[in-house]
Amino acid sequence: MGFLIVDASKCRKDGYCAKECPMAIIHLRTAEGYPEMVPGGEQHCTQCGHCVAVCPHGALSHTLVPLESCPSIREELTIGEAQAVQFLRSRRSIRSFLKDRPVEEETITKLIEIARYAPTGSNSQMVEWTVFRDKQKIKELSRLTVDWMRLVLQKDPQPAYAPYMPMIVAVWDAGHDIVLRDAPVVVVASAPKTDPNGLVDVTLALSYFELAATSMGLGTCWAGLAQGAILSSPQLKKEMGIPEDHPHHYPMMLGYPKPRYFRVPERRAPKIRWK
Repeated sequence: MGFLIVDASKCRKDGYCAKECPMAIIHLRTAEGYPEMVPGGEQHCTQCGHCVAVCPHGALSHTLVPLESCPSIREELTIGEAQAVQFLRSRRSIRSFLKDRPVEEETITKLIEIARYAPTGSNSQMVEWTVFRDKQKIKELSRLTVDWMRLVLQKDPQPAYAPYMPMIVAVWDAGHDIVLRDAPVVVVASAPKTDPNGLVDVTLALSYFELAATSMGLGTCWAGLAQGAILSSPQLKKEMGIPEDHPHHYPMMLGYPKPRYFRVPERRAPKIRWK
């Protein structure tokens, strides 16, 4: 039985669904026929939902991507170029958070729900999430990261690839956490080794997550120091709760920001090679 459900009263037999199917498994059986899957097409369907989304008549549904779960695009919510440019340019990495304002669980859940719409290779949708909200646990993750840095510095007191390590350790010893910045929340996105595009999928999901967070008045910062430690320390990976078979991962800080920015700083001009 095919995945496609066609409403004959709405279908105009225009073939948009067949033309836009990434796997080319939908066809119109005849010039006047309705769309259907080619024999064996179900085995190759990635459940991307393009066939449902591209139909202007709402005539097509998919048993795994049902029409009722695919809301119509509202034109009044479309942002213009200037709005998009300012939104993207005004995103800042936040390293100072309000300590007296925790992030609500439903808000974190909403952000993850939004992030699941980030593209994934072959629409694999394998990204998983681990969320830390316990202050002591987050502090312990910072400590383990610093411990990893101490081991690195024992072998090389001035590592060329990370000259900032001695300063971070010294600041930690002075009682300040600039690893996870006393963030009230740390989220870790990860993907299993069976994900063919794992690290890219995780990165895209976190990008969606942080951009959505900005729109909700929240701030984020990619936790690169902790990521470096996770890659080198099985203990920290275990403490992070990242499954052993998840080689793709990255942590991110989340919280309500202390600073407020009023301008968008400049960046270097892009290097472009036209071919």
